[in-house]
Amino acid sequence: MACILAIETSCDETSVAIVCDRNCVSNVVSSQIAIHRQYGGIVPEVASRSHVETINDAIAQSLTEAKLDWSDIDAIATTCAPGLVGALLVGLTAAKTLAIIHHKPFLGVHHLEGHIYASYLSQPDLEPPFLCLLVSGGHTSLIYVKDCGKYEMLGATRDDAAGEAFDKVARLLKLSYPGGPIIDKLAKEGNPKAFKLPEGKVSLPSGGYHPYDSSFSGLKTAVLRLVNQLEEEGGELPVKDIAASFQDTVARSLTKRAINCALDYGLNTIAVGGGVAANSELRKQMEVAGMSHNLRVLFPPLKYCTDNAAMIGCAAADHFNRGHVSPLTLGVKSRLAITEVMELYL
Repeated sequence: MACILAIETSCDETSVAIVCDRNCVSNVVSSQIAIHRQYGGIVPEVASRSHVETINDAIAQSLTEAKLDWSDIDAIATTCAPGLVGALLVGLTAAKTLAIIHHKPFLGVHHLEGHIYASYLSQPDLEPPFLCLLVSGGHTSLIYVKDCGKYEMLGATRDDAAGEAFDKVARLLKLSYPGGPIIDKLAKEGNPKAFKLPEGKVSLPSGGYHPYDSSFSGLKTAVLRLVNQLEEEGGELPVKDIAASFQDTVARSLTKRAINCALDYGLNTIAVGGGVAANSELRKQMEVAGMSHNLRVLFPPLKYCTDNAAMIGCAAADHFNRGHVSPLTLGVKSRLAITEVMELYL
């Protein structure tokens, strides 16, 4: 059994966890939401500085909560791509330093692979092949999970990611940051059928539409036009109904593509990961559709949906058990395709 101390600093969460194979022993997460809320979004330089201020305490707390010392740790892992370069560098520098000081192997982990492995933490019996619907602030992807490190991208967003669309629509409705949880809460009190909004289809040069790719810029524009029209007409803006209609449209679009993709590829399991996996409407629609098509639909616990080091440690443990380690010369990358994961290892 491999015990990994993992670090996650790809964006605005400073997280350190200790994971033994698929068992999370400790998972410390320091959120920066309150810091970035005043700016209406993430400021990369502010995020990096906050990681520097928090990382050492998070490492110490993770070991304390796990009741372990360095002799119990088999390897050090950190997210190295994709993400904000400055933020990634904080985690990478800390991980390499710990690996050198304590004479431990070092592993760089792909952030999206971490989100895939979030489902393993709550479903230790999960094994490939399966389909992963990965929906977050920066990504909306349908990934064919064939094995550890072996992935095929079947669908992606052509513009805004789902989480990004939630944040942008929240701004249009003059709501706070982050938009996802606020829209989810308001939508529970609204009418999802109040306004008909476009799902967003991706046209193919040969005609027709791409069955698995997503597009949310048109939906965002439709909400903008709706808000402008309603404001011109006067009266109070029906924020709850708009939120419910928008959320229902996003969930319906994602569910339709994921279910069709799984059926087309003969996969009987769909694991959903990423921050938007916490959305209640998406969970409901995916679970209902999954049951009607005899598909197993898995959602991680809410604490593993947003960025966290436990999912990074789980992915690293699987790689480490297969003999994969990374060179200490490994750098960070703001972008790296999930299909290029094995470039991170010797």
